[in-house]
Amino acid sequence: MNSKTFFYEFGRVLYKIDGFYAEYAKNSGVKENLLWILYALNDNKVHSQKEICETWDLPRSTVNTIMKELEDDGYVEFLRIKGEKRELQTKLTKKGIEYSSILLNGLYEIERKAFNELSNKNLIVELKNILEALYKNSEVEYD
Repeated sequence: MNSKTFFYEFGRVLYKIDGFYAEYAKNSGVKENLLWILYALNDNKVHSQKEICETWDLPRSTVNTIMKELEDDGYVEFLRIKGEKRELQTKLTKKGIEYSSILLNGLYEIERKAFNELSNKNLIVELKNILEALYKNSEVEYD
């Protein structure tokens, strides 16, 4: 297989995987970006909106809008970061943990089963290597 064929197939599979998550969100009655934000917050840690934007490559305005909706619904709370004037940390409330568990537990089970079927458990390392190589060999800046 040459590089053109590899990246063509890689792109197709990547978008189909993304499509799976979009369809899961749709079937769960939520927007895909909400699914990813809850996924990001559901690790029992505190996160800033900036961190979520950078880590998950989501637009700041999208994250801000969804976070405000989550706050209005009582699913997240904002905490001041010492020394920061504008940036806040976000964490799930008890209600948010319950909501994200209902939404994400089925997805986690699907992912667990899919992971158990993988022959290469180090796939993430290889994907990160691909990402780094793409940026290294281009003029695009890596975040």
